[in-house]
Amino acid sequence: MDIMTSLLDGFAVALTPGNLGLAIFGCFIGTIIGALPGIGPVNGVAILIPLAFSLQLDPASSMILLSCVYYGCMYGGRISSIMLNIPGDEPAIMTTLDGYPMAKSGRASEALAISAVASFVGATLATIGLTLFSPLLAGAAIHFGPTEYFALYVMAFATIGGITGANPAKTLIAAFLGLLLATVGLDPASGVQRFTLGQFELYDGFDPIVAIVGLFAISEVLIFLETSHEPNAEMPRVGRVLPRLNDIRISLGSMTRGSLIGFVAGVLPGAGASLGAFLSYIAEKRVSDKDGTFGKGDPRGVAAPEAGNNAAAGGALIPMLTLGVPGSGTTAVMLALLISLNITPGPLLFERQPDIVWGLIAALYVANVVLLALNLPLVGMFTRMLLLPTWVLMPLVVMVSFVGVYSISHSSFDLMVMIGFGLLGFALRKLDISLVPIVLGLLLGADMENSFRRALSISDGDVGILFQSPISLALYGVTAVMLAIAVGFAVRKRLS
Repeated sequence: MDIMTSLLDGFAVALTPGNLGLAIFGCFIGTIIGALPGIGPVNGVAILIPLAFSLQLDPASSMILLSCVYYGCMYGGRISSIMLNIPGDEPAIMTTLDGYPMAKSGRASEALAISAVASFVGATLATIGLTLFSPLLAGAAIHFGPTEYFALYVMAFATIGGITGANPAKTLIAAFLGLLLATVGLDPASGVQRFTLGQFELYDGFDPIVAIVGLFAISEVLIFLETSHEPNAEMPRVGRVLPRLNDIRISLGSMTRGSLIGFVAGVLPGAGASLGAFLSYIAEKRVSDKDGTFGKGDPRGVAAPEAGNNAAAGGALIPMLTLGVPGSGTTAVMLALLISLNITPGPLLFERQPDIVWGLIAALYVANVVLLALNLPLVGMFTRMLLLPTWVLMPLVVMVSFVGVYSISHSSFDLMVMIGFGLLGFALRKLDISLVPIVLGLLLGADMENSFRRALSISDGDVGILFQSPISLALYGVTAVMLAIAVGFAVRKRLS
């Protein structure tokens, strides 16, 4: 009953005219960003964070805007996958396997309709899970001490990115780099300067928002300038996009199974939407591919991964809100926004600032309905957005980045820091090193250090205290299993 009361209070926040307008705007812009190949939800949310600061939105409105952009990007990623065989982001890769063959065979509208409904089902079931399980996990997390949080941070750093098939060694290198960057500033215990190079502006360390905009938005511009990537001007025709009841009936089981798998994958820190889409497709192929139609244009091969990746997007919000540990790269960027607004994510967030949490959850229900309503009648317009030339898109990204970052502190030093992180992000992307662990290091490095120091202070310097709690041991065990899976994926990929 308390959950329903809190949810109704959340709808009172989400359905105000201002927040409802932000939700619709976020869904629309997010769909466009998701449809454009290569940008994806992480970059999309990072690019629009400065907009939230420029508009001087309150924390609840800022989170509603960016969460709706996040969901919109997950919806939009399917469009270029189906129409051009170019995934809008990593999770949409699995959609190309059956979506593009359907489009080539003249069933583009059918594929787009099924994917839209599957996205709606997956995101809605995930939001219901977020509503039911977040308060329970938050209640359990109140009993976490410094040793448990340290083990949780170790799991987040050790598993983020690696489980999706990225090189585990490079992922760990990026995590250590992020932790090193987090040490810049004043030592929290002694007040001694650390790696500030005498710059007064660095006494508080690097601003996470400035670093994120540089790492993702500016490096994305540099990548585009180098590759001069233009979308393919030829694409299948899109007719009237309305789902047929028979298609929905055939794919309903696929959507449900994909949603459940994706939600579990999203809740696990470090797994995310890519793993959700991959596991959903593989599981559905084993269950339903009796005639060998998967990979040749089977609607169930579109429904399962789309439901999986959208469900994972909702699931990834649970550890971010309840534990302060992001479940995906995009939620890591959103975590940075909360920290920059002096809001501490974690179990007490539900008690101290329930309007933010429940307003966000209620807005996600609204976003799912808005996205379904947008993606069916307006999909023809979104497909034409794929032809938008980069010489139009990239100046807009640069403008939003510079104006937004400058509006945060009105400091030209932050602009130089942003450019520096942009160059760093460009170099790391050229080396195929993930940027998400660096963001995690910047966001959680200080908390991880403080938890470690507090634990040693309690035990008078005995490191064994880190391994005495049953919860800590369980978290270390999960970390070991997930690292073993990541290494297994990497070895299998190298041998294949």
